[in-house]
Amino acid sequence: MQAQARLYSAVLLIFFIGIGLILYKHLALGFPLMPDDKKFVWTIEAKIDFQAQGDPVIISLALPPKEPNLTFMEEDFASSDYGFSELTSNNERRGQWSKRTAKGAQTAYYRLSVYENDKLVEDQPIDEPEPPKEPELDEVFMTASMTLLEQVRARSANAEIFTRELIQTLNSKSPNQNQRLLRNDKAGEDYKTNLILDLLALEGISARVVRGLFLEDGRRRQSLTNFVEIHDGSQWILFNQDTGKSGKPKNFLIWQRGGQSLLDVVGGKNSQVSFSIIKNTHSTRNLVVNSSQNKQAAIIDFSIYSLPIEQQNAFKMILLLPIGALVVVIMRILVGIRTSGTFMPILIALALIQTTLVTGIVIFLIVVGTGLMIRSYLSRLNLLLVARISAVIIVVITIIASISIISNKLGLSQALTVTFFPMVILAWTIERMSVLWEEDGPREVLIQGAGSLLTAIIAYLFMTNRTVEYLTFNFPELMLVNLALILILGQYTGYRLTELYRFHTMGKRHAIDKH
Repeated sequence: MQAQARLYSAVLLIFFIGIGLILYKHLALGFPLMPDDKKFVWTIEAKIDFQAQGDPVIISLALPPKEPNLTFMEEDFASSDYGFSELTSNNERRGQWSKRTAKGAQTAYYRLSVYENDKLVEDQPIDEPEPPKEPELDEVFMTASMTLLEQVRARSANAEIFTRELIQTLNSKSPNQNQRLLRNDKAGEDYKTNLILDLLALEGISARVVRGLFLEDGRRRQSLTNFVEIHDGSQWILFNQDTGKSGKPKNFLIWQRGGQSLLDVVGGKNSQVSFSIIKNTHSTRNLVVNSSQNKQAAIIDFSIYSLPIEQQNAFKMILLLPIGALVVVIMRILVGIRTSGTFMPILIALALIQTTLVTGIVIFLIVVGTGLMIRSYLSRLNLLLVARISAVIIVVITIIASISIISNKLGLSQALTVTFFPMVILAWTIERMSVLWEEDGPREVLIQGAGSLLTAIIAYLFMTNRTVEYLTFNFPELMLVNLALILILGQYTGYRLTELYRFHTMGKRHAIDKH
């Protein structure tokens, strides 16, 4: 009982370690569980144009903040003969280009590739709000503002509702005199933003402007859209200043928070920045691997991905072997299929992967059948075992070479992959089957040969499944789960499926005798 308890403890430990590593890679690192999982990658390009005046030039552009649910793939800063540096202050990132002297039309570029990850983290800024500063307004504007605020205050219960009601009132389709005076329909988007911020400041609510881009494929020369973000005492809440709807819209990239200017140019005039957007589709697995390698995640840095490509391709095949081993264990222990050795079906399955299923089966039958006939002739020469096996290996090589040459002459390219069959194992299989033929007769040879081939075909079907190939290579921790299942199956001592079929007539007789 103690040995069995130790076994079950080891199985549970191995199983949960494997499952835990798989879940960590999926949930924390973002590895997808399906091979066809894809993500949209948005590439945004900011183009800065201005006229230099022959003086030293400094360009300062606000850069988008890094959000928990967004992964920045690449950031490029392109400009002709300009120096560049990235500055961070007060949780704000800014890019700064500089040049000793410049004159005439100048252009600088900032390019960002970003995609949304699957991390379950709320996109919530953690910085504390600044106390609102009461704006300086003339008497007419102040009177209209206070009247409007009093009306909105009567219809609201907290800061969030107040902000929503205020924005909806300002955007009313049938404004009253005060609303028309305040919103000034001839003014632009920035005017409306500053108006809302001033009114919120009069109410004592901390607020700031948030600028961002709606990600739409193929858009050119876009400008940032203004939103308003308030702090209700516990969290920041984002509002659409045209509708009053709260929350971050879908496919909206926040570019800047706060009232600092988006673009500053010293030594130039007529500066402007425009944005172009394009969408591409990428494999989620490739995106996650590249991102994890860039961050030097330990589980990725010390993994198969750190190996050269040639070794990675070799491991793709090696990591399929545990799947074949699990199939062999199930077929032999649970089903009761008799095979010619334990590993022969796995090796045949590997050969079938290289030769394709039908071609591989035909080649296997030809080689083994021909080898058995030649082995029966060698048995009459009374050779020692070592010499007999060596002779069979030479015969197998001769058969394989003959098949390759004939296939080449007939233009059958698939049959040329016959060399992938493990020749030494085939020789041993022929030797074992011939001994089995002598001891137990041709029926047992047929049963074990057919069992080996059937098991190999089932293993081949699993090992060539695209999802299985993907999971075994990208989640090698699956081997631990595989090991735990094999250890549990190794304890099974009950009836096999073939035995249930053998004795089903006895069960019927027993039932008849009872009646």
